[in-house]
Amino acid sequence: MKIQTLTLYPAQEVFTKITKEVLNLFKVAVVGGKEAADYAQLSVVYRWQHTEGGRVQVRVRLYAFRCDGMRKEYETQGDGADDEREMAAVHRLAKLGLYQIFRRHFGMPQAPWGILHGVRPTKIVHRWIAGGLTEQAIIRRLQQDYACSREKAELIVPMAFRQLPFLQTSSEKTVSIYVGIPFCLTRCLYCSFPANLLPGEEELREFMAVFRKDLAAAQDAVRRYGFTVQNIYVGGGTPTSLPDKSFAEMLQLVYNAFYGPACGEFTVEAGRPDSMSAAKIETMRALGVTRVSVNPQSMQEKTLVRIGRRHTPAQVVEMFRALRAAGIPHINMDLILGLPGETATDVEDTMRQVVALAPDDITLHALALKRGSRLKLMMEEQHVELPDDAETRRMSETALRYVRAAGMQPYYLYRQGYMSGDLENIGCCRPGAEGMYNIQIMEEHQTILGIGGAATTKVVDFRRHRMKSAFNAKDLTTYLRDIDHYIEKRALLLEEAYGE
Repeated sequence: MKIQTLTLYPAQEVFTKITKEVLNLFKVAVVGGKEAADYAQLSVVYRWQHTEGGRVQVRVRLYAFRCDGMRKEYETQGDGADDEREMAAVHRLAKLGLYQIFRRHFGMPQAPWGILHGVRPTKIVHRWIAGGLTEQAIIRRLQQDYACSREKAELIVPMAFRQLPFLQTSSEKTVSIYVGIPFCLTRCLYCSFPANLLPGEEELREFMAVFRKDLAAAQDAVRRYGFTVQNIYVGGGTPTSLPDKSFAEMLQLVYNAFYGPACGEFTVEAGRPDSMSAAKIETMRALGVTRVSVNPQSMQEKTLVRIGRRHTPAQVVEMFRALRAAGIPHINMDLILGLPGETATDVEDTMRQVVALAPDDITLHALALKRGSRLKLMMEEQHVELPDDAETRRMSETALRYVRAAGMQPYYLYRQGYMSGDLENIGCCRPGAEGMYNIQIMEEHQTILGIGGAATTKVVDFRRHRMKSAFNAKDLTTYLRDIDHYIEKRALLLEEAYGE
């Protein structure tokens, strides 16, 4: 659907954002006068008042002006919930009302997640659990208040209840450590992550010197505030892209600084076979790494070539078996649904190969098309096509069928903008293999200290019931130059939340 112009009242930033989210959801494009359009103008008016019972009530009115001069007018009305803050209710009902108008009067299909747009939809569920609602009551609320499909509601609500005992293992002084190693051997076609191609020896030495300083400051903070480190997660980039000696040095530094009796999970993102070696596997084994991620993304050789991976499916299998033979307790495998040129049949073949390896954890990512990726540029300039939403959803159904047949259950989930099929990233595992770090960082119940390039620190302030973040630079040169600034920002957040 194309429109020439769009007007809003009130023209506040939050209502502009709400309206754009609904238009993007239904692929409604504002084209101006550049090309033919279905409507000359859509005008949206949001109004709210209080009912006699004190609830907030929101009316959404949409005026649709056709190019032939005909005008149509549509309206919805909704009341806020008793447990909802006033402006939160206004914003939700404004978005829900516009969503309903497009569904009822313009024939738009139901979005699987309805108007749930945030990264962490389970946070709403946890809030309702804390309020005493039952599983079935929450499923109904998601459908009613957010137009969420029953399928997605029945996915995240039991998941949130399963997360409760894991979240309860953490206290105010329990933290996790995230280590960012911002290097890769090559840049994948779809990648928009803050990663750099592995530099030469001189720049690598400079990175390691700055990394030592960053790590030492975080180690001092752990001692000062009496933190207990529950999880260590080494990510990137691809940490195993480091040369063997540098990798061993980095991992030994992390182990010495943070590993202790309370540390139940020590994870390394190993990523791809062309970054792995026997020496790195031995380093991880010797330092007690409990979890390694092997991320083939696809087991289709044609796809690996297309997305810029320099390895074969057979090498993925070889890497997996080497990690198993070394006695790594948990192995995770990441896959991406919606890659260019693939079909649900390809995903079925990939799942057959992956499940045959019996990994402990499989994470299914829906392709998120980001501005910084080469794939986005190729789609704009070379008309590279992706599977459509219906095909991507068939891929998801196929993958989840294999995961469940293997005895795995979903245990964490998050969403991103511009995801194929309006889907989600979902982690599934066999019972007892849940990734504690994944649960903690997604539900934001725990402070995470970020160290290294592009790392994020998230400090939960339990006294003020809020969370603040500090971000290390994504650009490597800036991180190396301004390390003192990033250390100071992290220290100030910790002092604010934990200081006397």
